[in-house]
Amino acid sequence: MKKLSKSVSSTLRIGRSISRLLKPGDIVLLSGSLGAGKTVLAKGIAQGLGINKDKVVSPSFVLLRAYKGKHPLHHFDFYRLKIPADILALGYEEYFYSEGITVIEWPERLKFLLPKEFLKIKLSAKAANSRVLEFIARGAGYKRLLGKINENIRD
Repeated sequence: MKKLSKSVSSTLRIGRSISRLLKPGDIVLLSGSLGAGKTVLAKGIAQGLGINKDKVVSPSFVLLRAYKGKHPLHHFDFYRLKIPADILALGYEEYFYSEGITVIEWPERLKFLLPKEFLKIKLSAKAANSRVLEFIARGAGYKRLLGKINENIRD
């Protein structure tokens, strides 16, 4: 499934819409090149959970930022991750499989540590402010979630 975002505010709105459908334990992977809008989408998800979007910044230098909202939000950014083993000491599984919602930027850096089931959103720039969001679900629960997203997000 693909959706078009024509502006930053549209990407934020899509994130808010997604967040209303997420439940504790859900994992959302955000992939795309630098500047594709991953952090903007994460801000929208946070905003939908009652978290001030201006407090959400890319956690590139610390790997993880945690926020308190309707549900806890664990925001990972693995851009600077050299090898997946570097996050083993972080106890990442406690975050991935907790009562919070996990959003992961640059998930491809996890390689073999990627969870088996997730919602993945690939973002790509179409024009200066336009983005294409491609949604991929892995696992039965995430396929149901994808169906709900499709019903709730209009282009």
